[in-house]
Amino acid sequence: MSIFLTPFARTRLFPRTPRPNTIRDCTAEEFEQHLNTHAAERVLDGYAPFCKLHVYRNWTGTRCLTVPVTDDNRHLLRSGYEARTREELPVLVRWFEGVEPPVAEYLVVILYSREQLQKEGSPIEADWGVVGCLYTATPEEIPMAPITMMRNALGVEEGGSGVPIDRAAYQRAVAFWEDNANWR
Repeated sequence: MSIFLTPFARTRLFPRTPRPNTIRDCTAEEFEQHLNTHAAERVLDGYAPFCKLHVYRNWTGTRCLTVPVTDDNRHLLRSGYEARTREELPVLVRWFEGVEPPVAEYLVVILYSREQLQKEGSPIEADWGVVGCLYTATPEEIPMAPITMMRNALGVEEGGSGVPIDRAAYQRAVAFWEDNANWR
């Protein structure tokens, strides 16, 4: 099985100007090489048949992706409208500023099949393409953000995957993201 780091994931996980909340202590090339030379500890089903999650013990200094919202840190939450790419419409997002979470125990790599990436206009030669990565304390997926589920339901022309919203999964995501936020 071959894995390719897609341009979409590369710009988000390895930006030109490194940020504290992206992958640390390795290059994009080293990351891709690690995925292709080390077996995942676990493989989980993703939100659709074309999506798999490969769980690796964190070999970097990358910190957890999310922080629990508490009375002590709620005042550090910020929000704004942002798009992940120039082609996407901006959506409302929120994040912490001024917090630093612990180093993640696991990297949960989000993979899409070659066929799905072709459908989305991003053809690859490899079997699987990295579209994202979760940095977690446990070897499990954190729920997809509700706005990402909505974007996916809008279809590939709006930056999504064309998968309809699963109401139960959406409610679980709302419950998680009500009590947690990303950080910068």
